[in-house]
Amino acid sequence: MPQSTATAGWRNWAGNQSARPGQVVAPAGVDELAEVVRRAAGQGRTVKAVGSGHSFTSIASPGDGVQIRPDALTAVRGIDPQAGTVTVESGLPLHRLNRLLEAAGLSLTNMGDIEVQTVAGATSTGTHGTGRDSGSLAAQIKALEIVLADGSVQQCSPTENPELFQGARLGLGALGVVSALTFGVEPAFLLTAHEQPMVFDEVLERFEDLAAVNEHFEFYWFPHTDRCSTKRNNRSQGPAAPLPRFKAWLDDDFLSNTVWEGACRVGRRFPATIPTIAQLASRAWSERTFTDTAYKVFTSPRKVRFIEMEYAVPRAAATEVLRELKALVERSDWRISFPVEVRVAPADDLWLSTASGRDTVYLAVHLFRGSSEQGYFTAVEQLMAAHQGRPHWGKLHTRDAEYLASVYPRFGDFTALRDKVDPGRLFGNDYLRRVLGA
Repeated sequence: MPQSTATAGWRNWAGNQSARPGQVVAPAGVDELAEVVRRAAGQGRTVKAVGSGHSFTSIASPGDGVQIRPDALTAVRGIDPQAGTVTVESGLPLHRLNRLLEAAGLSLTNMGDIEVQTVAGATSTGTHGTGRDSGSLAAQIKALEIVLADGSVQQCSPTENPELFQGARLGLGALGVVSALTFGVEPAFLLTAHEQPMVFDEVLERFEDLAAVNEHFEFYWFPHTDRCSTKRNNRSQGPAAPLPRFKAWLDDDFLSNTVWEGACRVGRRFPATIPTIAQLASRAWSERTFTDTAYKVFTSPRKVRFIEMEYAVPRAAATEVLRELKALVERSDWRISFPVEVRVAPADDLWLSTASGRDTVYLAVHLFRGSSEQGYFTAVEQLMAAHQGRPHWGKLHTRDAEYLASVYPRFGDFTALRDKVDPGRLFGNDYLRRVLGA
């Protein structure tokens, strides 16, 4: 029997979403998971799986239905170095996946900048990093196992249930509960990271070249300044030359988290100080170069809590959108403590990927938790929508199904598949009703 825990309030990492599910269940395997789904369907209760709670939207909110916790769904089902695949259950956190791959001499091709999410939560919401040629985590899926609304356990891949595979790789939790994933992996590799301050206009003038020459390019622009911090990560033959342990702690933990949180708290209490804090912060990140195992370069600790909105715009529009965003900030009374993050991704073929069918640039805006919104997110969203922007499914936005259907060429294919596999909306919630329709 699945382990059922006492119901308790659920809250996401940022603290901006909460729910009180009617039941919380932690199945120990796919058969128990299927039983939970069948029982909930028989009782007329909705079902939602939740991972580490790193989405800022209510995409994983169960309402008063059944919340599935994947804490016990963490088995490694198989690693095949010759085939270049690893199969793991849905609740395995990315940080554990990275370390078991490292022990096997393997690696994911690309990652986002944190590794605390579960594998199913990260892929189902479209978690991505930055890459000239390599896409999101969902784009690296080779096969998956999913429990549908009728309690059946389906295997899918490009050759087995291909339509379900096409939708479920990035399925928003709308098609069923993913129970296992097979990722494509490759031999472990090193990345050399080169981080360098640069002024805003220079970054934009060189943007196309920087994005084309480097395997992984991104930058952060500090509002109220003309300064950016750029990051270029490229494969290296080695040898490894990681940051000294104290330097890594000082830069990536103490300064980027402890000191930064203190500065954000000051800015929240005294907003007039934020431009000065931004000027100081933009000068705190100096040039540095190091070489290390790929996942250690891709990811870093993120302990300062914030809320975030991110939009994907066509790559051809990126510099225009960035200039308009900077102008918006300069003519406003906003006080923005967090930098704007800019990343790139190649076009992919996932129906609901924010990079579906087009080369993409991501622009993410943040606010320190508890800060006044000031109209910042609202104005940014209007700007992004004017450029055919697609919101990240796990980050704050107000777009609805009508808008999203206009910017996703395969949106209708996904909703038709949803009608087929979950006509009774067993896996629905308020968020999915808004973004996918009834």
